[in-house]
Parts: sequence; structure tokens; C-alpha cells
Amino acid sequence: MKHLYLVLFFFVCSLGFSQNSQASADIDGFKLYPNPVTYGKVFIETSNNSPKQILIFDVLGTQVLKTTILGKELNLSNLDKGVYILRVVENNKVATRKLIIK
Repeated sequence: MKHLYLVLFFFVCSLGFSQNSQASADIDGFKLYPNPVTYGKVFIETSNNSPKQILIFDVLGTQVLKTTILGKELNLSNLDKGVYILRVVENNKVATRKLIIK
């Protein structure tokens, strides 16, 4: 059973690299802080600061959050402690990062 979880985890991680080359280009000036998240809020900055679609997946690949933010602040207080995969889409560019919530 542990092997199945490991395979699923690597599958989810590889999703960030399986898009076409234009969509998988990293977002210019992408900053994610603080990571690990301790107070339920994380800040996401980019050079353009355009609206961003946020997708968060748990380690099993289940989508636990889908939202759009207009500014920099993202409230994560409703998520449990753990390791997640954060995907940010802005102007057809994608950034994927590991997100830790303590």
C-alpha cells in the first residue's frame, strides 16, 4: 500500500512537468512566502501581479483547493497541517511548488 502512495505522489509531482512548453514556463518573478506556512496565510508575488488561479493538491493527488486571487494573499487556514502541491497559473504560465503547512 505504501508503494501505491509513493507512485501516486510521483505522478502528482510529474503533472507540473507534463504540460506543453509554453504553459509550463515558470512565472516571472514568482515568490512564495512564508513556506512553511505557520499562521494560515501565504503570499504569492509575481512580476505582473495579475489575477492568479490557485490549485492545491494533497500528496495523493486529490484537489483540496481551487480559487482565484487578485492580490498577493492566500488564506489557507482551512487546510490541515501537512505537505501539499501548489500550482499557480497566471497569463498561461504555470509555477508548481511544494507547500508545507505547520
